[in-house]
Amino acid sequence: MVVSILHRATGVALTIGGLAVLTWWLMALAKGAETYADFTKVAGSPIGLVVLIGLTWSFFQHLLSGIRHLVMDTGAAFELGVNKTFAVLTIIGSVLLTAVVWFYILGVRT
Repeated sequence: MVVSILHRATGVALTIGGLAVLTWWLMALAKGAETYADFTKVAGSPIGLVVLIGLTWSFFQHLLSGIRHLVMDTGAAFELGVNKTFAVLTIIGSVLLTAVVWFYILGVRT
């Protein structure tokens, strides 16, 4: 049940927050170097990083939960033990994938 609610919540977060950040980024890119520099300054701030990491986690959680729902739509994974394990794996997987992506962005690239 928690993963199903998270699926809906991350969909909303991606729709509202993700679209806002994407629109801001595209507008900053279109307006020129100075505006884009301002965007990257804000995006690189601690609050900006929290938002971007949160959106990354939302993406992976929504993706893995969607895969879980797709598998369940085929009639599989309805047994209680398998269903709970699959649900927990979506949460663990989304956290691990987010950590890997941001480790690469913050650690390897710099």
